[in-house]
Amino acid sequence: MNYLSVENISKSYGERVLFENISFGINEGQKIGFVAKNGTGKTSILNIISGINKPDTGKVVIRKELKVSYLSQDPKLNPNFTVEEIINTSDNFILKVIANYEKAILHPEDSEALQKAFDEMEANQAWDFETTYKQILSKLKLHDLEQKVSSMSGGQKKRLALANALLNQPDLLILDEPTNHLDLEMIEWLESFFANAKITLFMVTHDRFFLERVCNEIVELDEGILYGYKGNYSYYLEKRDARIENFASETSKAKQLYKKELDWMRRQPKARTTKSKSRIDDFQDIKSRANQRRNDHEVQLELNMERLGSKIVELHSVSKSFDDKKLLDKFNYNFQKGERVGIIGKNGTGKSTFLNMITGSVFPDGGKVVIGDTVKFGYYTQSGIHIKEGQKVIDVVREYGDYIPLKKGRQISAQQLLERFLFDRKKQYDFVEKLSGGERKRLYLCTVLIKNPNFLILDEPTNDLDIVTLNVLENFLLDFPGCLIVVSHDRYFMDKIVDHLFIFRGDCVIDDFPGNYSDFRTYEDSKQLEKKTISEDSTTKNNWKAQDTKAKLSYNEQKEYAKLEREIAKLEKEKNDLESKFATENWEGEEIDKQSKILQEMMQSLESKTERWFELSDKLEG
Repeated sequence: MNYLSVENISKSYGERVLFENISFGINEGQKIGFVAKNGTGKTSILNIISGINKPDTGKVVIRKELKVSYLSQDPKLNPNFTVEEIINTSDNFILKVIANYEKAILHPEDSEALQKAFDEMEANQAWDFETTYKQILSKLKLHDLEQKVSSMSGGQKKRLALANALLNQPDLLILDEPTNHLDLEMIEWLESFFANAKITLFMVTHDRFFLERVCNEIVELDEGILYGYKGNYSYYLEKRDARIENFASETSKAKQLYKKELDWMRRQPKARTTKSKSRIDDFQDIKSRANQRRNDHEVQLELNMERLGSKIVELHSVSKSFDDKKLLDKFNYNFQKGERVGIIGKNGTGKSTFLNMITGSVFPDGGKVVIGDTVKFGYYTQSGIHIKEGQKVIDVVREYGDYIPLKKGRQISAQQLLERFLFDRKKQYDFVEKLSGGERKRLYLCTVLIKNPNFLILDEPTNDLDIVTLNVLENFLLDFPGCLIVVSHDRYFMDKIVDHLFIFRGDCVIDDFPGNYSDFRTYEDSKQLEKKTISEDSTTKNNWKAQDTKAKLSYNEQKEYAKLEREIAKLEKEKNDLESKFATENWEGEEIDKQSKILQEMMQSLESKTERWFELSDKLEG
């Protein structure tokens, strides 16, 4: 059953065209993830299909009496209402059912109206409405029902709007970044809720685990063309890569044919036959196909960073409290070269305080933090970039200089740097206040990295970034040679980037887990299963360091083992990509020699890493 049809819609802002002639449909039961680069109009499309805005051309046809709920990135709520008042004054049809019933019981003599109201209460399970909304609010950590909206944080407002959208039981739920401002526990609850609910979804999210586990279809807007993939995120990635590879192959063939036809065109006499005119027309089509290119760029920034010395960051018996709340108690840790740590934990457990003590903006109550002489921090905070009125994108970077030094005495201009961060020349002269949320985050990330840090701290870097930019950022971070600390609720991102985790449990407990987030989730789930099946008479079973599965490897070997698995997978992909280019690229002899050497180095590195992986694997199983 078709719920909604989008027919040839277009949207522009001044000379800036976001999209043109976009058409698609949403049918009952579909759970669609909408993927596109930042600044290409994702939120504009959501606003159009939800009825908030109108397209410049085209139309949206919605099925009659269809209930639609829309969760925007910045929901508008009455600041004078409490949490409970927001719920009870919403445009929720169940509230109307309850109101009709309460009105009917005031007139018991009208038995027909009373019976009808009673039946509606039964059909919509309205008797349990209060219990239901309190359960959902509790899951979203909104426990104070008397709290006024005016005193709530942006994240709390977003969660309250999400609760309202869920309670409305819509036929179609439209979501713009639903996992922003949710902690991991909330995200996994919402993920399970959507995966099992009989509901139709259309959403924009950068959370790739969420897309993988919830969506049954992915729609991608790429270079102004809409592509549909009937499957989850993994299926989409596979088919998208195949599409791009096919595009590259077809373009390569067209280029070869273009050279041949261009030579023929140059040799033709002025007087042409009808047959040659037809070939000339074909030539224009071949030329067009040969000159096609994807607008894909990768952040390639060879940082001119100072090498880290033997002393990096050392925490000696560090303690910290705020009033009566203790966050750290005699915590000790020494960071090593190339260390990549992920930090997870509930809000209020001390994650941000920990980062601020490392960077020196907060001082410990006891103990000391020792920073090595060669350490240069790059700190990406949640607060983002400070926008100056009338400032253009290029001006932000030029505050750090017109030229940025790179390795080996080379340099690039501010314009070239921005191009590497996916800002084309036209976009560089846009006013910063006109950028989308994701584009601002990308610009802020650029200003952090151009300072050439060798110790990078990223606090929720993935919020508001599109999936394309996330992939670019991940590839950059995988090659980053310095130390890295990441605080993120993006599980996919954490799995790809970090080697081990600091888990902030609260009450001064910080566990150091040797693995990525998926490893930790598996461990936690197995621990819960153990509690159900095995008596808790031995505390050693609750400690992963004592479990048999890893007992044969030291802590550092466990980290090395996990890191090798990711490096081998990355090298194998790079090797396969390069081998395929030998068949598709029209390289000259010198370039073939150069690429052959690169391939040989890859194969040698892959062989040595695989050999080491087998050594550790044998030790693990022995």
